[in-house]
Amino acid sequence: MDDKDIELVLPPGPRTVLHWFDFICPFCYVAQPRNQLLAGYGLEVVHLPFQIHPDIPPGGIEAGPRNGAMYRSLEQEAAKAGLPLNWPPRLPNSRTALSASEWVRRHRPEVSDPFNRALFAVHFDLGEDLGDVNVVMRHATAVGVDTAALRAALADGDAQTALSEAESAGGWAGVQATPTWLIAGETISGLRPEPEFELLARQAIEQAE
Repeated sequence: MDDKDIELVLPPGPRTVLHWFDFICPFCYVAQPRNQLLAGYGLEVVHLPFQIHPDIPPGGIEAGPRNGAMYRSLEQEAAKAGLPLNWPPRLPNSRTALSASEWVRRHRPEVSDPFNRALFAVHFDLGEDLGDVNVVMRHATAVGVDTAALRAALADGDAQTALSEAESAGGWAGVQATPTWLIAGETISGLRPEPEFELLARQAIEQAE
């Protein structure tokens, strides 16, 4: 991806933060308050989809047990953020949902955030199948998206191309896992503590001024 292509995917601006995520990533789910923190400092957070498990088949796979310190930590983070966390029994292929997310970001940016929140809730709260296009469309309708246009974009591959471009931009930025942020030229991977994000936000604002 060259600089011209990157500009088509990523809006420029000294206060812009890029955030790559996947709807089936629990760290991304509980990181939502981190993004709110960055926005609270006056930064524009651009949410870009990035499929972390493209190997999952269309019908999904069994998730297996969620035991151990990592899962307890995630549950504590979710409780702290006031986010329901009901571990789903299966992991879906998230490519359709991520493609829809990127299409909505480009064509209906004013409803992109609520649409993303809804699709996170589909997987981690509501017990619905994120891999089911009808589930995605129902939540798209709820936020006011023209689902006929979205279905057409999924059918002809335009939405999937948009996702691939967002992922290519992630590769350009060095994204290897989710969540990953690009803040003031620095790539930040993983769920860092809130005080570290506050420091990063202040540094980004100082650099932009």
